[in-house]
Amino acid sequence: MANLILDDICVRFGGLQALTDVAFSVGEGEVVGLIGPNGAGKTTVFNVITGVYKASSGTASYDGNVITGLRPYQVLSMGIARTFQNIRLFQNMTALENCMVAQHSRSKSGVVGAILRSPGQMREEARIQEKSQKALEFMGLGDVTDEVASNLPYGHQRRLEIARALASEPQTILLDEPAAGLNPSESMDLMNSIARITELGINVLMVEHDMKVVMGVCSRIVVLDHGVMIAEGVPENIRKNPAVIEAYLGQ
Repeated sequence: MANLILDDICVRFGGLQALTDVAFSVGEGEVVGLIGPNGAGKTTVFNVITGVYKASSGTASYDGNVITGLRPYQVLSMGIARTFQNIRLFQNMTALENCMVAQHSRSKSGVVGAILRSPGQMREEARIQEKSQKALEFMGLGDVTDEVASNLPYGHQRRLEIARALASEPQTILLDEPAAGLNPSESMDLMNSIARITELGINVLMVEHDMKVVMGVCSRIVVLDHGVMIAEGVPENIRKNPAVIEAYLGQ
């Protein structure tokens, strides 16, 4: 059963057609890669799904509910989290605090409870801290809990972004170029982490230029070129597809 379904999504910015009739799905337990040359519309797809951009036509649905037109916080509350191509951590907050911010999307205590430090609010705060700590440990960051994000090495910051997304307790996570800037060893660790994420029952849609990562972890790949889907299939078929080779992979 598909959790996330895009049905003929079109996006226009004035006279620019950014996406044209993009249609694919992400099913339960899948890692779907979204690839294509720069400017193909990959991040635009992410922005439509997460409510940053509004589709000009077409619909995106999640677990049977239409999500096109929802605000980003509403999409997050439905169980879709994301990372960003450019790291967007709270640089002056610790690794734990970054994850706790994401956990607060699940908070039920209101402003009054937070001000009065009610027993219910304090129990919830303890739960938030525990969940955030587990997200850090899952991504191999358990030993940098109290480190300020700006002091972490680049590879750790990449992992922290994923940990923060996981801390929101999503059912689907969108990874925007998670291997960008990583060395081969870090990329291999990332592939293992993505495989472990799916073992948690979380579906993954990933934009990535590192073909070793894409071919290594994705069960299916969608290829965009100038906002148009030119191919979809399993990695081995995508690798041999003449249209994909011409537009992106090269000879």
